Amino acid sequence: MQTTKRDLKEKVGQGSASEAIEARIRELNDWRGEMLARIRALIKQADPGVVEEWKWRGVPVWSHGGIVCTGETYKNVVKMTFAKGASLEDPSGLFNASLDGNIRRAIDFHEGDAIDEKALTALIRAAVALNQSN
Repeated sequence: MQTTKRDLKEKVGQGSASEAIEARIRELNDWRGEMLARIRALIKQADPGVVEEWKWRGVPVWSHGGIVCTGETYKNVVKMTFAKGASLEDPSGLFNASLDGNIRRAIDFHEGDAIDEKALTALIRAAVALNQSN
C-alpha cells in the first residue's frame, strides 16, 4: 500500500520527522528514494548534530543553527537546496540549479548521477559553519 502525503503528515504529528523522511524514501521505491537516502546519509555523516525536520507539506529539511538544506523530490530530479547557498564557496561546481537566486542555490541530481561525496560533505559543513557564524 502506497503512503500518501496525508499519511506522512499524520505520521509527523504522531512521530518524528525522521520517521516521515524514512517513509518518503520507502514510498518513492525507485532511484529517487535511493538518491534521497544517500544524500541524507551524507548530511548526517557530515554533521552528526544536524536536526531532521518535515516542513512545507512534506519536504525533508536538515537544520543546524538554521536551515542547512532541503531534499525535494520531483518526477525526474532530487533537488538539494541550500538555504544560504549563494554565500557558500563552491570550488567543485556542485551547484547546478537556482543559480539566479539571491540567497539559495541547489543541486539537481538525476537518475544515474554520481555524488562527489568529498565535495558535497565540504559544502554541507560550510553551510553549517555559516549558520553558526550568524
